[in-house]
Amino acid sequence: MSTQFPLPSAARPSPGLARARRALGLVLTHGFLLAGAVFILMPFVWMLVTSIKPPDEVFTATFSLWPKRFYGVENYSYALTAAPLLRFALNGVILCGGILAVQLLVAIPCAYALAKLRFPGRDLLFVLVLLGLAIPVQVPALPLYIGLANLGLLDTYFAMMVPFFLSVFAIFLLRQFFKSFPDDIIHAARLDGMSEFEIVWRIVTPSAWPAIAAFSVFSIVAHWNDLYWPLIVITDAALAPPPLGMMFFANAETGSNYGALTAAAAILTAPLVITFLFARRQFIQGITMTGVK
Repeated sequence: MSTQFPLPSAARPSPGLARARRALGLVLTHGFLLAGAVFILMPFVWMLVTSIKPPDEVFTATFSLWPKRFYGVENYSYALTAAPLLRFALNGVILCGGILAVQLLVAIPCAYALAKLRFPGRDLLFVLVLLGLAIPVQVPALPLYIGLANLGLLDTYFAMMVPFFLSVFAIFLLRQFFKSFPDDIIHAARLDGMSEFEIVWRIVTPSAWPAIAAFSVFSIVAHWNDLYWPLIVITDAALAPPPLGMMFFANAETGSNYGALTAAAAILTAPLVITFLFARRQFIQGITMTGVK
């Protein structure tokens, strides 16, 4: 029978030393997080500061973060009048909204079937879904372009949206969330006479708003910033999304007025920041819940 003896007082850390260690750990942790936040936010701060500088202060021999002369009104006014930035932003809203709506309409039933329905080949189908994550958009770009050209659908919103209507990542993310939904509720709904369609859209989907919000942020950011595919299928400036519109604006600027150029970038970046601020709580909750499960 073993007997445990208390540690001598010299071997036990004092309460003051333990509190000091915890405080030091918190300081180091928060210091590391603050340094990472500064590193990530610095390009945005530099963009905003440059957008209010006059042209002669953008490139100077001495470093100065804050401008000596405020030039924001002139830069933003010129950016809004030299190119249809609001039209570019509207195109981005139409593009991202259309893609997201179809992605959810397709991904939610697929994810529910992979998570809650039992049928032959379900696991193999899920493996194929995971393999689909490894296929970049550049692989089917050429046949898609040829097909759209033959159908006369180039220079349309549909041409920019169609390659992204099926999101493998959305199926995977929502499937992980639906796996945790109680089976007893689904069985009770079936006993009450509800169809699988009603179960998906009236019972399961309302509980998945955190995962839907998380995926929505990913989808909107990805397609708002996408330049590769619109550059291929769009030549009409009236249909240009924000990245392609910035190219047209840079061409008009001939790359000299960097204050107006960063002002245009700030205008086109603002909708993304606002969207994330509204959905940040659901985004974090959705990522946490789907990741844990």
